[in-house]
Amino acid sequence: MGFLSGQLLNVVEWEEYRDDILFWKWENKEIKKDSKLIIRPGQDAIFMFNGQIEGVFKDEGSYDIESQIVPFLSTLKGFKFGFNSGMRAEVIFINTKDFTLKWGTKSPIRLRADGLPGGLPIRSNGTFTVKIEDYTSFIQNIAGVKKQYSITEVRERVTSMLDGLLMKWIGKVGKDIFNLMENAFDIQNGIREDLDMDLLKIGLTVKDFRINEFTYPENITKRADQAAEHSMVGDMNRFQQVSMVDAMSNPATAGGQMAGNMMGMQMGMMMGQQMMNNMQGMNNMQGGQPVQGGGTPIPAGGAKFCPNCGTPANGAKFCPNCGTPLA
Repeated sequence: MGFLSGQLLNVVEWEEYRDDILFWKWENKEIKKDSKLIIRPGQDAIFMFNGQIEGVFKDEGSYDIESQIVPFLSTLKGFKFGFNSGMRAEVIFINTKDFTLKWGTKSPIRLRADGLPGGLPIRSNGTFTVKIEDYTSFIQNIAGVKKQYSITEVRERVTSMLDGLLMKWIGKVGKDIFNLMENAFDIQNGIREDLDMDLLKIGLTVKDFRINEFTYPENITKRADQAAEHSMVGDMNRFQQVSMVDAMSNPATAGGQMAGNMMGMQMGMMMGQQMMNNMQGMNNMQGGQPVQGGGTPIPAGGAKFCPNCGTPANGAKFCPNCGTPLA
């Protein structure tokens, strides 16, 4: 609420309604007798006088400044309001909530990799959470020289550091650059500690830092997938077999139709080969020897028993019982 000379200033409160602001400064106004301070949930109020912190008030509610606030101010405990005289002070309202922001690498960072002279380009993204921690440092470095400070400015500060921090901690704990998510926990903890040390200089703290993913160039990803498939099936022959089975399971695709045709041709060739083997076996069994009517071959040199009724031949050319030829 504005103030005109000779009038009472009734309310001291946060008058900025943007959610992305870390603080808002109530300034250049005179606090008069009977003025009220309103602190809402998620806010702290810091009284400033001549550039110095006089008191920090954290409990939400409505307070009479003369009776409930002034007695707790460091150098203004004995201040007495007159009817027309007031106290000119600044009140900085602090947004105490946690801010969770998304981050992402602006451009690919290149990691050293065998066989890649230019390095392996990767991108990464995730989230981080910050809040105001040290009011003195924050006022000295930010609130003392700015009218307001948005969370967007914090994000810009963090992202400007991330490329270097990612390379630093991947180099320290990233054992397999093609599977960095395996070591994401250690990488993100290292980055959080470094970011926290930097932001504490301006009174902020990094409560959490998360890596959601690492992304690689599409051609690198395809090759890695192929290598994983080859490793899974053991060798190229088994890989081809698995690929054909997978393709045949989806005959609607061109690959499925081709694989089905190839499989049919292969099965036909196998059946033909089996038939040739069977015929060859029959020829080997016959060996060019005479065959009796039922198809049973007659041993060379004559039979000792009739192949039809089993009667002993006794050297005869015909069976003495049924007349079947024996030679």
